[in-house]
Amino acid sequence: MIDLNADLGEGFGRWELTDDERLLSVVTSANVACGFHAGDAATMRRVCVLAAERGVRIGAQVSYRDLAGFGRRAMDVPPAELAAEVAYQIGALEVFARAAGTRVSYVKPHGALYNRVVHDEGQAGAVVDGVRLADASLPVLGLPGSRLLEVAEKAGLPVVTEAFADRAYTEAGTLVPRGEDGAVVTDPDAVVERSVNLARLGVVDSHSGRRIPMRARSLCLHGDTPGAVELARRVRSQLEASGVRVAAFA
Repeated sequence: MIDLNADLGEGFGRWELTDDERLLSVVTSANVACGFHAGDAATMRRVCVLAAERGVRIGAQVSYRDLAGFGRRAMDVPPAELAAEVAYQIGALEVFARAAGTRVSYVKPHGALYNRVVHDEGQAGAVVDGVRLADASLPVLGLPGSRLLEVAEKAGLPVVTEAFADRAYTEAGTLVPRGEDGAVVTDPDAVVERSVNLARLGVVDSHSGRRIPMRARSLCLHGDTPGAVELARRVRSQLEASGVRVAAFA
């Protein structure tokens, strides 16, 4: 069994980036932008309603306060401030989830924050503090072996490991920085094959070609990838054809 998640609600005002409605017909979990890297109140509300109607779990995709940089720029935020901002984002999304008849089911950092908490224990601890401030029962979604999941587990939070079908990995099991060539896997056939290997075998081919272990309970497909909807459908179809049950972890 594996969960399929996608980053959704990444528009702002009249600008739309992700095809939320169609992706919500494929994925089982939705990482909803909470207004700090993308998204706004109206978008959050709409995505929560659509997700609730389809039985898709809602996750708070928290980030640094960086609308201009889409949350992908490195920032130094004091731990107490970051914890408060993480809790603030979760709380904002929870209002709209509750209004739609559901709730926030997990938390996932976005962009630069996601990559920072792989190694930075201080920032990881701040994220965990923010989650606990909002709701100490919420699972945290992150990279296997990351400081984030280590700190979250020690704090008593449920943890869920995640893999990316459309991102390149180093041999150490971390994501290749987006600024490097080949960081994003764009060949649809390769993404589908990687998805099946991750779900069935728990492995992925690194950027150098070496096969590395990558055990994950959730598989992420980026909603801002060109052709994201059709790719997501292909991935889900092939996973199910390979004997993998696609279902939410939360």
